[in-house]
Amino acid sequence: MKLTLQIQLLPDREQDAKLQATVKRFNEAACWLAKKAFELRLANKVALQKLFYAELRVLFGLSAQMAVRCIAQVVEAYKRDKSKCPTFRPFAAMPYDQRIMSFKGLDRVSLLTLEGRVIVPFVMGKYQRERFTPAVGQSDLVRRKDGKWFLLVVVDVPDGTPIPTTDFIGVDLGIKSIATLSTGKDFGGAALSAYRLKRHRVRKSLQSKAHRGKPSARKNARRVLRRTGSKERRFQKWINHNISKQIVETAKGTGRGIALEDLKGIRTRTTVRKSQRGLHNSWAFSQLRLFVEYKALRAGVPVVAVDPRYTSQTCSSCRHLGQRRGKVFSCSNCGAVLDADLNGALNIAAVGAVVSSPENSIPYAATVAAAD
Repeated sequence: MKLTLQIQLLPDREQDAKLQATVKRFNEAACWLAKKAFELRLANKVALQKLFYAELRVLFGLSAQMAVRCIAQVVEAYKRDKSKCPTFRPFAAMPYDQRIMSFKGLDRVSLLTLEGRVIVPFVMGKYQRERFTPAVGQSDLVRRKDGKWFLLVVVDVPDGTPIPTTDFIGVDLGIKSIATLSTGKDFGGAALSAYRLKRHRVRKSLQSKAHRGKPSARKNARRVLRRTGSKERRFQKWINHNISKQIVETAKGTGRGIALEDLKGIRTRTTVRKSQRGLHNSWAFSQLRLFVEYKALRAGVPVVAVDPRYTSQTCSSCRHLGQRRGKVFSCSNCGAVLDADLNGALNIAAVGAVVSSPENSIPYAATVAAAD
């Protein structure tokens, strides 16, 4: 499997200036080429290269391989949505491959700029160092708003040895409880909700100051807004990394697989009150699923995605339809009363065991109908 490792570059002042000039020029060229591609409705890399390769090099002073990477970058962006012309920010990520980048040991990297190559020192954490290998594919050079440089390096790591299993841990995803396992473990979202509320109040206050008061106060408020804009996103990512790690460790330690709800398209299928839209739209269930899947692949733990229909309405004991009120699920058939999220997780685990066996692959809705 492929992993993306983030390593921090430590350029000196002269190297920083050269990197900035290179990235800006590259993205200027990408914007120019994107307009040409959009006007011609051309998304073929070979055809675009025949038409504009030489002109791209002359106008923007790019090296041969930089021009090739620029063309590939534009084609990739244009193919994602051909209804509009792609645009590139001055400091959008710049791709580097093995022809314009090479590692010099475990602490320096050689990067091609408009003024030749620069050898830049870098640092990485323990996690990155354990998985790093100089034999990498394409990498992205990124400059953050705070002026720090990072290299996003794609490396190949071996998959874990698959664990043979027929039993699964069900994972019920939610907003108040980020994840509830069929083992009874609950990853509550109280801390995240409190943090989001705090950040909302801070943003509201800063936005108010950014539009009124003295010019110096408005300028300071806008500066703080830019600096703190991604804090909530990073906090959410950190929480999802921790939760996914614990889920995978629990599954591997007990010799079980992981069954996850397939919630793709849920935002278009459900409606919420206006006061809850912000919370609903910031629900990062897709990120959590992605983290679980790649960690499980490394650990050799099988993961299945199941249809979530009826899993929150069905009794995990007798498989009859019951009633959910808030956090409590009750069944009128067998009299079971238990936590609604736990009940859903138990049903998801049962579905996972069914769909993982091809000979027993029966839609869960049909199972519910038969039981009812």
